Amino acid sequence: MASVLSYESLVHAVAGAGSMTAMTVFFPLDTARLRLQVDEKRKSKTTHMVLLEIIKEEGLLAPYRGWFPVISSLCCSNFVYFYTFNSLKAVWVKGQHSTTAKDLVVGFVAGVVNVLLTTPLWVVNTRLKLQGAKFRNEDIVPTNYNGIIDAFHQIIRDEGILALWNGTFPSLLLVFNPAIQFMFYEGLKRQLLKKRMKLSSVDVFIIGAIAKAIATTVTYPLQTVQSILRFGHHRLNPENRTLGSLRNILYLLHQRVRRFGIMGLYKGLEAKLLQTALTAALMFLVYEKLTAATFTVMGLKSAHKR
Repeated sequence: MASVLSYESLVHAVAGAGSMTAMTVFFPLDTARLRLQVDEKRKSKTTHMVLLEIIKEEGLLAPYRGWFPVISSLCCSNFVYFYTFNSLKAVWVKGQHSTTAKDLVVGFVAGVVNVLLTTPLWVVNTRLKLQGAKFRNEDIVPTNYNGIIDAFHQIIRDEGILALWNGTFPSLLLVFNPAIQFMFYEGLKRQLLKKRMKLSSVDVFIIGAIAKAIATTVTYPLQTVQSILRFGHHRLNPENRTLGSLRNILYLLHQRVRRFGIMGLYKGLEAKLLQTALTAALMFLVYEKLTAATFTVMGLKSAHKR
């Protein structure tokens, strides 16, 4: 318990939450990705062409629509994830050398905790981010929320409190994404540390980008379903209206393949890879530097080399 409530775990959590800088820099890429995932009738184009369309139709600031709720959710989500990950790792490892298998298990558990606690925030920010968008798909019903609190109120009033956990099932499956990411990141970091005393900023940036790119490609079809369910304004299988159920996940995946082929499952992947890989790389860079600096100031011993 002392490890869970230690200053060291808190430092890791705060450093993780600091990734909002990375998300802000590459936010327009995430906007392009979400439009391609949710708006089925929008033709798949290169990322810069999608962004140019959005700016032309909706204004110069449209790519940054929904920035505040997304950043708020990201801070909460990363704080929960990093705190849980490093607390569990501290309890399990207890001064010994960590292994790739342990990193994977700890990453998975931290991801489950994160999903259960923060999904309502992601449901709300997905809807706010798409509010006011000019969709090609006529089946999408526009929303009218006056901020985060009003969005929570309207969703609970009109759809019930469980609607805040729309997309939880694919999100739980997607905990393998950060688990895979951390597994590759920690593994690559350990390999590099065998050859040198410390990692350079370039090393951290590169292994962060590689780790996230692998995790994103493997899990992208589920991320598409997750976005659709969180948005909650699509026609679903009439035989089963339970949002997030396995049947609806398979239904949505089948519909994508039937309409657009296998590549339809990867619509927007280019933007997602650019956004997530670059964001994750910069996030890990900020995370490592902020953690090291804080440990130095506080006189704590870093556990990075375990």
